[in-house]
Amino acid sequence: MVFEKALQPTKPAHKDSPHMPVGQEILIALGANMDSPYGGPVETLSSALSRLPELGLAVRAVSKFYETPCFPAGAGPDYVNACAHLTAVPSPEAVLAALHQIEAEHDRKRDRRWGARSLDLDLLAIGGKVLPSLKYYQQWRDLSPEAQGRLAPEQLILPHPRLQDRGFVLVPLLDVAPDWCHPVSGQTVRQMHDALPAEARAEVKPI
Repeated sequence: MVFEKALQPTKPAHKDSPHMPVGQEILIALGANMDSPYGGPVETLSSALSRLPELGLAVRAVSKFYETPCFPAGAGPDYVNACAHLTAVPSPEAVLAALHQIEAEHDRKRDRRWGARSLDLDLLAIGGKVLPSLKYYQQWRDLSPEAQGRLAPEQLILPHPRLQDRGFVLVPLLDVAPDWCHPVSGQTVRQMHDALPAEARAEVKPI
């Protein structure tokens, strides 16, 4: 069954609502371009979204689903991408562990960096946290394209070092968190989105 919230962005509860989840603001990106045990990419993303609350990650808003060209070019079929706005009490490490558990349940293989995958859940940001340090974040943000494709960090880095560069992240993220402010650059999601080249935005197409 397709996760219903994936069809349209949902609105977060009012800040004074007694039903609003208590915890940290969490932004994640979802992507898939291969089948999983749950079906094709659309069904896989829907299944992953349904698992989040079961692992303590309350879903406040989900973007539309988008079709985007495979990155890097030629690495596999086109992707289905989305973003979600969550809240949760657990530590950043516990949030990441929950995302990895959901990936494993959907047959995610980590054979090579930037390879085709059945499910990718990227932790983009937790509120305004910068982890593990500003210096470490800046080192990974400033890696050359060649090094980005070859190296993988051994520590959790927040916010995601490539967040501001990727249309397939910023277009769906605009659906759910347009006013979130990057703790290092000071730019909102809307500003980062608008700064992308027009062709980078245009290639991310709603399904």
